[in-house]
Amino acid sequence: MGEAEVSAQLRTCAGARGWLVGDGCRDAPFPGLLCCKRRAPREEPQKDHMLPITGIPTTIARGMVGFRDLFCRKEGFEHVSRYVTGLIVSPNKTLQGIYDLQVWGHDTPSRRAMHEAVFEARWDSQALIQRHRAIVAPDHRGRGREVISVDWTLAHHERGPHIFGVDLAYDYVEKRTTRFQTVVTAVIANRYVIDGLEVIVQDPKALKEEVAYLEATVKDSYEQMEEVRKRVLELLHHRHHQLEYRKRTEIAREIVQQLEEEGQFPEAHYAFDNGVLHLELTRYLESHGKHWVSELECSRHIQWYGQWCRVDVVAAELKREHPESFRAISVQCRNGEKKPYWAFTKTVRLKRYGRKRLVIMHEKQDLTDAPRFLVTDALHWESGRVIETWSYRWASEIFHEFGKQVTGLESAQVRKEEAVNRHFRLSCVAQSIIQRAPASESTSERYAFADGKITYGQRCRAIGREVMRSLLELMRHLFTAGKSCEEVLEILMPA
Repeated sequence: MGEAEVSAQLRTCAGARGWLVGDGCRDAPFPGLLCCKRRAPREEPQKDHMLPITGIPTTIARGMVGFRDLFCRKEGFEHVSRYVTGLIVSPNKTLQGIYDLQVWGHDTPSRRAMHEAVFEARWDSQALIQRHRAIVAPDHRGRGREVISVDWTLAHHERGPHIFGVDLAYDYVEKRTTRFQTVVTAVIANRYVIDGLEVIVQDPKALKEEVAYLEATVKDSYEQMEEVRKRVLELLHHRHHQLEYRKRTEIAREIVQQLEEEGQFPEAHYAFDNGVLHLELTRYLESHGKHWVSELECSRHIQWYGQWCRVDVVAAELKREHPESFRAISVQCRNGEKKPYWAFTKTVRLKRYGRKRLVIMHEKQDLTDAPRFLVTDALHWESGRVIETWSYRWASEIFHEFGKQVTGLESAQVRKEEAVNRHFRLSCVAQSIIQRAPASESTSERYAFADGKITYGQRCRAIGREVMRSLLELMRHLFTAGKSCEEVLEILMPA
C-alpha cells in the first residue's frame, strides 16, 4: 500500500465530512497517516452537524437484512439498525448521542429501550460477527491476492475508567500515561475492499497491583484461622486471575483459529508485525497449510555461517562488505502502484522457529535508510512476493483509523464486556456497509482531487443524503397534514 492510497481514502473521507486526519507520527507507515495505536482526533464542535434520523436508510437496511434472523423482535432489530446508522452519520457516536437524533414515526421509545435492545437483549454478538464474515467472504474470492492482517490498537477513553478493558497505563506513542483499551483485530483486504473480521478487547487484569498487595500484606505467621482462610482466598483469587489473563498473542491465536475453523477465506494468507509474532500462532498456521509473513525485531538471532548473530548485525555487515547482494526489485502495492525496493533474501534458521526465509529490504538505492526485516515460512517465495504480501498488513492501519474517526471505535461508553464487544462488532458491520454503499462519481468541486474515483467520503455522503431525503419526505408529509413550523420543530427536535 502506498502513500497515494492513504491520501485517497483517509484524507478524502476526512475532507468530505469535516473530520481531521492530523499530520501523522513517527510510528505511522506513511506521512500524514496517524499511527493505528494513536488516539484519533476529535471533530471540531463547530463542524458537527445534527441531522435527525427519521428512519433506516436504504443502504443500511440492505446491509443489515442478512442479520435479521439473529434478532427475535422486529423492534429490537430496528433499534440496532438505527444504531448502526448513527455510527455512520451521528457526530456523537455514543448511544445517547445516537438516540438524541432519532425521530420516531410511532410512540417514541425511551433511551433505556434502545440501550436494552442494542446492548442487553438476547442476541448473540458472536453469531453476528460470524454472519458478517460469511456475508463479506464472497467479495474476497476470485479477486486476486487476499491477506488477513492480525494487529492491535489502542482505543482511548480518558473519561471512562469504568468501561470494560480500560486501563491506566503508559502510551508509548503519545509518551504519557492515559486510559485506553487494548484491542486485537483481524482484517482481510484485497485490492478493492477492507473488512474487519473480529475485534476483541483485552482484559488488562490488575495482576501487578495484586502481587504488590500480596507482598505488602504477607505475614510470617497467622494466629487466627479466619486470617488463614482470608489469605488463602486472596491467593486463590489471584491465581484465578492469572489463569484468566490472555496476552495479545493468545487472543490473536484464538482469532486465527476461529477463522480457520470457519473456512470462509481458504485462499487468504496472513501478515502481522513483531508484536503479534508467536511460535504457537505460526505453527498453527503452518499446520493448516497457510503461509504467513511477519516483521522481525532487529534483535532476533539467526544462524549465520554456523554462528548465532543478531539480524541487524548481519544486515550491517552485508551493507558494508557486500552491497551488491541487495537486488533491485519492483513491488506492486495493494493500490496497484509499483514501488522500488532493494532486498536481500536467504533461507536461515531462527531460534525456536527453525528454517525460515529472511528478507532484508531498503527503500533507498544507496542503502542509507534503516532496513526492515521480514520473515516467512514460505521458503519458495521470492523477496518481491514476501514484500507484497507484507504490504497488505497496512490495511489494518486504515481499518483502525477509519473506525476511530468514522464509525465510533473509541465511542463505546458502556461498562460490561458483552456491551463493548457488541459496539465494536457493529462498528465492523458499519464499515463494511459504507464500502458497499452505492455512490456515483461526484461533479462537486470538493471531490476534484479524487480524480473521478469513488471514495469513502463520497459513500458516507451518499448515506447522509439518504437520511436527508427521508427527513425531507417526513417534513413534506407533516406540512401537507397542516402542521405548523412550531409543531414540526417539536417533532424533529423536542425542546
